[in-house]
This record gives sequence, structure tokens and C-alpha cells, in this order.
Amino acid sequence: MTKSPFYYLVELFFYVAWAVGMSTLAVLLVKVFAPYACGSGIPEIKCILSGFIIRGYLGKWTFLIKSVGLILASASGLSLGKEGPMVHLGCCIGNIISYLFPKYGQNEAKKREILSASAAAGVSVAFGAPIGGVMFSLEEASYYFPQKTMWRSFFCALVAGIVLRLVNPFGSDQTSLFHVDYMVKWSFIELIPFGLLGIFGGLVGALFTALNIRWCRVRKENKMVGGNPIYEVVLVTLFTAAISYFNPYLHKSGTAVIKQLFDRCGPEDYMVELCEYRNVDGNVYFGSAFASVFWQLSVALVMKFVFTIFTFGIKIPCGLFVPSLVMGSLAGRLLAMLIEGFLRAVQDEAGTSMFSCQIGKDCMMPGLYAMVGAAAVLGGMTRMTVSLVVIMFELTGSLEFIVPTMVAVMFAKWVGDATHKQGMYEAHIELNGYPFLDNKGEYPYSTTAYQVMRPSADRSDGKELAVIVQDTMTLGEIEQLMRDTQYNGFPVVVSRESMYLVGYVTRRELQLALHAARQSQPYVVTASRVYFTAPGQAPMTVTDQMPMETIIDMFRKLGLRQLLVTRSGKVLGIITKKDILHFMRNASDHESIINPNFK
Repeated sequence: MTKSPFYYLVELFFYVAWAVGMSTLAVLLVKVFAPYACGSGIPEIKCILSGFIIRGYLGKWTFLIKSVGLILASASGLSLGKEGPMVHLGCCIGNIISYLFPKYGQNEAKKREILSASAAAGVSVAFGAPIGGVMFSLEEASYYFPQKTMWRSFFCALVAGIVLRLVNPFGSDQTSLFHVDYMVKWSFIELIPFGLLGIFGGLVGALFTALNIRWCRVRKENKMVGGNPIYEVVLVTLFTAAISYFNPYLHKSGTAVIKQLFDRCGPEDYMVELCEYRNVDGNVYFGSAFASVFWQLSVALVMKFVFTIFTFGIKIPCGLFVPSLVMGSLAGRLLAMLIEGFLRAVQDEAGTSMFSCQIGKDCMMPGLYAMVGAAAVLGGMTRMTVSLVVIMFELTGSLEFIVPTMVAVMFAKWVGDATHKQGMYEAHIELNGYPFLDNKGEYPYSTTAYQVMRPSADRSDGKELAVIVQDTMTLGEIEQLMRDTQYNGFPVVVSRESMYLVGYVTRRELQLALHAARQSQPYVVTASRVYFTAPGQAPMTVTDQMPMETIIDMFRKLGLRQLLVTRSGKVLGIITKKDILHFMRNASDHESIINPNFK
């Protein structure tokens, strides 16, 4: 029975209306109650695990609003995934629970161990991949991952996997989200198309990162775009839903499309649209059905790429994993169809020679190409390697195809690094200006702390080191110092003449102490003298001739926010992560300080 055009028009209207309604509700919740609940959260988690503090980012309201907003955003049909934000949600739970135990809640270093395990649990639940979650936390999320943190993360991911199996949210009685049962074996000649998929994944990842960062920069700098997040979400949803309605591989959920593309397309699937170009025996008909499927897959790939560029970064909870897997699956399936066409042509030409085989049974498996393509594009986006291969293995439950996946992921990383050095998460960290030292990189400069510290040794920047004198400053002078500067802390010294270091006090501690003094002691006035009997933190110090390679290792492994530079006990300057990053950005023009071992 043929449906009237009016029926499709009404269906389109309600499809778009529901999508816009859900995404609008999600962005309103984020804007009103928890601004930190937007985005993926993985770039910020990487920074927090490196020692950077973002107050409220792992709080109760963020957890609640992101949980609800993620459901609404996923249901709206936007080109986003829920797996990345699950890492953020896991870390929120870990942070909230850590405050029940003072040993962890009051110690930032101990708390980061909890957050590393929480990130592993988040991936374990999102993908049904406990080991992949531990590897993700080790390779991608955590800054410092000692052995004790590994087994704790392993235990946390194990419990998450057991609970996932008990709840059975996929309704399949399996923890693997996209379980496959390919009967065919891959051949060595297929490593060539697998490598091509890896090259494609690296190029797509690099291009996507460049375009998405450019659009996010426009959003950041243009008040018309960045100042109206609700309008942006509505327009992106309207555009996405209106186009997705007409393509069967766009208006389905991402996980449903991936599951269909991973399918082996056997004889029992001859009525499935993706498999229409095959007959019951598994042989291939290359006619109108083949052209129709190929065209739909091609359009879906291009539009998915475009949709995700504008979607990743809007002010709703949104992840990158599933859209990347969808794009890779589409590309892999397209390549498989082209190879099938080539093999069919060779068979027709060669007759019953060595090229004769039943396509889909002992020649090749299209679903395998979709699986390898998915890993390749996700690898090109994020530059993950070991953890990605393990996640794909646990996602599909197929140990046989680890080598093809490894080949594609390795090519994707090589090509991605060659064309755009940063992965998506590192690019967003730099865009947002977070102080993050990548623990995968090397410091290629032969410099010492004396050359990098602030204020500069020759005072060429025209600045003096802002310090607090232990016993001689008044309340008014300290308040004026805090008004005149934006520093997060100040060294405490014996006197400005000697500059002998006594301690270090953070801005927050100073504000709380001064406010408490004014509130509880009425005789305290602006001219009152301030005494530092217990001068705050015992600061980490280094000598002025300490090599920067050693200092960077200290920042990475200890999660430091700053180091004080001293000479014979006298404070000369301070080094923060931002100082190191600023120096590295500006030092590339100075060949004389580049270590010849890194040229």
C-alpha cells in the first residue's frame, strides 16, 4: 500500500519537532543548572588528572544534569555519542564518593587515583569493555598511572562489568555491544585494504579535527554564535533532523547503524535493505539495488562528517566515539562493496579459475571491513592505539580479527600524526587554554629553570616577583596585592631584601583567612599587621640550574601546579605549567636552545 505525500510530511514534522524539543530541553538544563555538563568531558578529565583543578566540574549538579541531558541529547537524533560523557559521569561519581573518606577527599593526589579508576569504569560500562576501560585510563586519560592505580582501576572496571551484565541494558545477555560471528578467515592480501582504511581514518581524523577546532574558535570569538547556545543547538538539530529523515543510515541511532553495518549479511538477511544486492545464495547482484545502497551509504558518510563537525562542542552533553565509529563503518562497508564488485568482475572474466569463490563466504566479509574502518576513524580522531584495539575486541567479541584492527589503527595514527599533530582531545585542551603537558611528548630544548621562570632573569618583561613578607605587611597591603594581581598563590619570604623562602600560600587560603579575621575579630582594621606563623604549604622548590626535562617529569608525575626557583635559599621566580607551554610555543624559533638529540 502506497502512503500519501501528506503522511510523510506529517511524519517529517513530528520527527523534527521531537528532535528539536529534546535537544532544546537538554541545552536549557545545562545552561540554567550546570554549565559544566556540556561536551564530552574527556579533555577536562585529562587536565584534572594532570593536577589542574576545575571547581564544580565533578560536582553533584554536573552529574545530575549531565545524566538527564545525555538521555535527551541521545534521543534527539543528533550526531553524538553517549560513551565519552560516561567517562565524565564516572569521574563525577568517584569525586562525590571520595568526600566520604577524608583520606581521599582531602588529598588531591589520592583523589586522582580514584578518578583514574572511575574513568576506567566509565568506559567499561559504556562499551561493555572492562579491560579496554583500564587501558583507556592508562593510555588516554591518566597522567600518572602507577601499578597500584592499575589494579584498583582493574577492580573498579571488573565490578562495573559485572553490574552491567546483571542489568543487561542491551537485552542480548552479552556484555559485547556489537557481537559478531564471522565464519570467514581474513587473508594476507586483505591487509592492503585494511591499511587503506587506516590511511583514510588518519586523514578523516586530521581533517575533522582541523575543521571542528576552526568552528569552535569561531564560536568562541563570535558573540553572535557563542553568546546564543540555545539558538545554535536548535538550528543544528533542525538541520540534522530535516536531512537525516530521508536517509535510513542517518535517522537511526548510531549504535543501531553500527550493528547493521557490522552484520555479516548472510543468506538469512536477504530482505534487509543493506543486503538487497545479494541473492539467497550469497552471490552478488550489481544492479539498481547495489547503486541505491552505495549511494545511501556515501551520502550518509558525508553528512555524518558534516553533522559531527557542528555538533561536537555545542552546549549539550555530546561524545565523539559513536559518530566516529559510524563514519568508519560506513567507509569500510563502501570499500567492501567496491572490492566485491571487483571480485565479481574478475570472476566473470576468469570463469572457474582460482578467483572463483562465493563472495561473503570464502572470499571476504563486508562486516569485517566496517569493523576495521570503525577502529581506523576513531583512531584517527583520538590517536588511541592499544586501548582502542582492546575496546574493539571486547565490543565485537572477535579475537580472530585483532591483527587487521591493529594494522588499521597503526596506519591511522601514523597518517593522523603526520597531517595534524594533535588528536581531537589535545586540540580542544589547547583551544580552551588549559595548562596541560602532554605526557606522550618530549621536551626538545636544552634549557634550565633559570631561562623559563617568571619573572624572567633579566627582568625584560618588566615584572617583579609578587611575594608576601612574613611579618611586616599590613592587611591593607595584602588586599591591595590581591587586587593588583591575578596569581593563584604567593611565596612567603623573610624580607624583600633577603628573599629567603619561608613558605607558600594560595590565593584561596589567603582570602578565607582574611575574611574570617574581619568577621570574627572586630578590632582588625586595614592597618593591622599580618603575621604568618604557619606559612601555608611547604612548596616544591628547584635550583635555578635544574634541567627543564627533570622539572617537566616532576610536573607530570607529581601533578604539580607550580614550582619555586631558588638559589642558596633565595626565591628567584616561579614556574607553572602555563609558563612551560608558553615557552615551548615561543621557543621553536630559537634553534640555539633546541637539544641536538631531538633534531
